[in-house]
Amino acid sequence: MNGPYRNLKVWNDSMYLVTKVYEVTSSFPASEIYGLTNQLRRAVVSIASNIAEGYGRSSNKDLVHFLYVSLGSSNELDTQIQIAYNLKYVTYESFKEIDVLNESINKMLHSLIYTREHL
Repeated sequence: MNGPYRNLKVWNDSMYLVTKVYEVTSSFPASEIYGLTNQLRRAVVSIASNIAEGYGRSSNKDLVHFLYVSLGSSNELDTQIQIAYNLKYVTYESFKEIDVLNESINKMLHSLIYTREHL
């Protein structure tokens, strides 16, 4: 089944971001497996998942709701990747790559929400 969200740049970029976060967190200390590792992974998976779920709903209002949930997860990721960087769990290069991509996704979500709210 191929949903309409698969053609969205925001969804595709968020899927790429999932891969990046999983790669980076695979080297986190074992003591973080139920802490920051889990939190980062849950947040990043939530971004793509809620875009998909929203597009599977029957109303524009439902779609916007799930886009807002994705936006919230993007904001969570922003905070959590900063914490990981501060704790020196990620390099500056990895932090920057994730940060820049997440910022772009965040902007696309804002734009998509604005567009869908004004239909």
